Amino acid sequence: MFQFINDQFLKMMWLDTILRRLFVDIFGLDAEKVTTESIVFFFYDTIKIFLLLVFLIFIASYLQSYITPEKTRSILAKVNGFWANTLGALLGTVTPFCSCSSIPIFIGFTKAGLPIGVTFSFLISSPLVDLASVILLASIFNWNIALAYVLVGLIIAVLSGSIISALKLESYVEDFVREQNDPSIVSCDDGLDQKMTKKDRANYAWNQVKTILHRVWPYVIIGVGIGAIIHGYIPQSFIESILGKNNPFSVLLATAVGIPMYADIFGTLPIAEALVSKGVGLGTVLSFMMAVTALSLPSIIMIKQVIKPKLLWVFIGIVSVSIIAVGYLFNIIGPWLI
Repeated sequence: MFQFINDQFLKMMWLDTILRRLFVDIFGLDAEKVTTESIVFFFYDTIKIFLLLVFLIFIASYLQSYITPEKTRSILAKVNGFWANTLGALLGTVTPFCSCSSIPIFIGFTKAGLPIGVTFSFLISSPLVDLASVILLASIFNWNIALAYVLVGLIIAVLSGSIISALKLESYVEDFVREQNDPSIVSCDDGLDQKMTKKDRANYAWNQVKTILHRVWPYVIIGVGIGAIIHGYIPQSFIESILGKNNPFSVLLATAVGIPMYADIFGTLPIAEALVSKGVGLGTVLSFMMAVTALSLPSIIMIKQVIKPKLLWVFIGIVSVSIIAVGYLFNIIGPWLI
């Protein structure tokens, strides 16, 4: 029963069947040609990702209306040390704050006196391990990979925050942060009222769906397009020679390519799907996805506004090394998860 529900509702195998009949039986395309495979891949992944995103963003945003940054901050203030970093990472997975919240949340946490490592644990896990990305991973691969991704994402967040705490880098936060009272710097979650009615929360969630889809749809279309080209036209031997399991530098290359990318994780998922189907190691693909998500150029630019260069480079270095380590680990254990 679980397999049936997973295949039909999450992976939407019915959609693949409908599209193949549409393009082959009705439009008369040759089922054996790579062009047909690429076209089916493009429409299948595009429709599936957008359907899942609408549902998942609505649910996550509805829950988010109950968990404001202020409530998150008050919870984190009650614990200390390693457990504070762990709780920060866990809260980051269930509080899907958008990227425009990075600076306000950092400022709010710092002004509240939270250790800087706890703040970084939260900021790393929040975009890296959110509900939508985990469900989409399960829809493309399987639950073993999705849950393993959650586990290593949390480990990276906790480890990075703990190291930053141990290095005592609080002095490398920009001086203006602790005195920040600029009303122009607000969270995109400001205005959430705990007294909102269910209708208000539903309206808020639907507005978030429209806002986020408006922001990410180009990356999804571009990502699916690249995935379709890889899936149908690029020879497997060529991809394996660059990113294959026999290339010891594939993880390093994938991470280096992912870090400076201006992209969205939802756009990287179809690329990841196509690469795995062409023989690229699971760890190499996950390293690419994590680098894009945790160290994307927009996030680094925003964080740079509130911390000094030394702390920024420590943050980038720790997360990069962690992602590379995860990549090599998953290249080893990947065959048992797929």
